[in-house]
Amino acid sequence: MLERKSIFPNVIEMNYQAGQILGCNVYLVYDQSEWILIDIGYEDTVEEIVELIRQLDFPLSQCKTLIATHADVDHIQGLAKAKQLLRTSVTAHPLAAESLRVGDRLKTFALIEPQKIDMEMPAVEVEHLVNDGDTIQVGDLELEVWLTPGHTDSQLAFRYGNLLFSGDNIYRDGCVGAIDAHHGSDIPAFVKSLQRIRESDVEWLLPSHGPIFRKDDALLDRTIARVESYSHMADFGTCAVDWPLMDEWEREIAEGKPLV
Repeated sequence: MLERKSIFPNVIEMNYQAGQILGCNVYLVYDQSEWILIDIGYEDTVEEIVELIRQLDFPLSQCKTLIATHADVDHIQGLAKAKQLLRTSVTAHPLAAESLRVGDRLKTFALIEPQKIDMEMPAVEVEHLVNDGDTIQVGDLELEVWLTPGHTDSQLAFRYGNLLFSGDNIYRDGCVGAIDAHHGSDIPAFVKSLQRIRESDVEWLLPSHGPIFRKDDALLDRTIARVESYSHMADFGTCAVDWPLMDEWEREIAEGKPLV
């Protein structure tokens, strides 16, 4: 039997528990009668995670559901295998469920040919659809569902008391989840999601990658300003809403301004 290394009451992070990085952060939220996992990571670490849960003395039959924060391969490739081993259900946002049900390799970033990324994405049925404002019960515990689009259109976060399982919205260094047009990223929506986190009274952010950290309003302000600026930069292609340089260029042409 292993000692449970809870990071907060009723919350275990599986990388921290294992003492090594297994992949994305996988959070086990538990009560006396049942437990859930928030994200699962890659397929090749599922058996190790399940065995770790067994050694922590959590009855596998008490797994209520596996929750996907969003449908990126590094978060959900192992869902089908974990679902089979734990004989449980899968919970996701409706937009994520579509990609999960068909095992869409493009939308989940399992296939990115220019970067020679070519992974399997096992299809998995989603039994429970959740959206903003819904709640998920784990025994006597209650998680509030937040829809926080930007990184993806299906990015979910989950509030539990003063904690926010914040997905790929923001990390301790102020970085955010990848912004990519093919991914369905939306910069204005991302800004609103970050503002929602900034304006909330949660105290701790539990991201999908990297260490947990205390909510830092100054850090969030800097990140919001930076991400907002991306809306006006060619660097972000069709994710940008405009490119001021082109407006300047148009004016200069109209005015007959010398090029040199």
